[in-house]
Amino acid sequence: MENLIRISHRLVSQIDTTLHRYLYDQISWDAKLVMIKGARGVGKTTMLLQRIKEQFGLSEKALYVSCDNMWFTDNSLLSLVEWHESHGGTHLFLDEIHLYEGNWQRELKNIYDSYPNYHVVFTGSSIIHLDAALADLSRRCLPYRLYGLSFREWLKFMGIADIDRVSLENILCAHTKIAWDIMGELGDRKVLSLFEQYLGKGYYPYFKAVSEEGSYYGRVERSVDTTIMRDLPAAESLEYETLYKLRKLLYVMSTEVPFSLNVQSLSLKIQVSRNTIIRMFELLDKGAVLRSLHSGWRSPKSVAKPEKILFDNTDIMAALSSLNEIGTVRETFVASMLVADHKVNEPQVGDLFVDEKYLFEIGGKNKQYKQIAGLPDSYVIADDTETGFGNKIPMWLFGFLY
Repeated sequence: MENLIRISHRLVSQIDTTLHRYLYDQISWDAKLVMIKGARGVGKTTMLLQRIKEQFGLSEKALYVSCDNMWFTDNSLLSLVEWHESHGGTHLFLDEIHLYEGNWQRELKNIYDSYPNYHVVFTGSSIIHLDAALADLSRRCLPYRLYGLSFREWLKFMGIADIDRVSLENILCAHTKIAWDIMGELGDRKVLSLFEQYLGKGYYPYFKAVSEEGSYYGRVERSVDTTIMRDLPAAESLEYETLYKLRKLLYVMSTEVPFSLNVQSLSLKIQVSRNTIIRMFELLDKGAVLRSLHSGWRSPKSVAKPEKILFDNTDIMAALSSLNEIGTVRETFVASMLVADHKVNEPQVGDLFVDEKYLFEIGGKNKQYKQIAGLPDSYVIADDTETGFGNKIPMWLFGFLY
């Protein structure tokens, strides 16, 4: 136990509290049970340590513990809480709970019910595992999802500008004024040049700690591999052959950009059944590696089979594929910015269908309205342009949604 305390104190004392992720101030930290899920590398651990340092310092009241610590080989969460609470502890911050080998859902329920003045915040990278746990903890647990850095946050982390987030509704109705206001705050810096620097190299906060592009992409690749080989098996009973084929599926996608979804063709290439391919897409979506877009028109056939597959974000796409076709990059970026607060589907016409209301066609600055002409609530999202006009919106503005 003393070793756990030493590790917690060391990590807390060394953490930088200068910059916070967008979610930090949205979390009800004093709730009895808080879940923070998100992909590897998006900053969950940093948020926990920042909260401890700012609220408790090195007080005995708060303890940070990673659930892959060897201490749990012969000890349980319950025994940890029993000891901590009896020694004046009130708040426990558990990292990567999906790596805990016991029945953590049941133990957290028991902790919640047995210790009325004790608080637990836990994180996990195995999103599919945590989503399943919500069924058991739904009445007790307050869930949150942390995504990677938006363009807005990247500007803040780079020390360039600290600009407020903008809602989708405001972007749609007042994008011209908003764009000019933001560019005014950027001063002499050109927004398109900054956006180009961010795109594919700024989604994960550790970009600042990795100076070389190759090293950064190497870390992204390792995170994806760890998600497949470690996080997914922690949530699902998966044989090694299945994990190998998940890797193979990613390789096939990375060599076919833009990727054309043909389940039958993939079944032959990967040598698994059609249903297994669909299940693989679901697993990689929950692991925040891929993004599955289903039909927004609710056809019964589309419930199981996704209509479009994108990489989760442009950094994964850049790390895994040398064939980064610009059209797919654009769709990947816009979708990754929208999903934090909006529902995104695949439309019959156009590129993205948002909140079952807004229709987006995505392209370069010369993109026209031909495909969506005459359709209500339809917009062109245009790359390579600083400002828009009417229903034509500059793409970089979507990086200010969160």
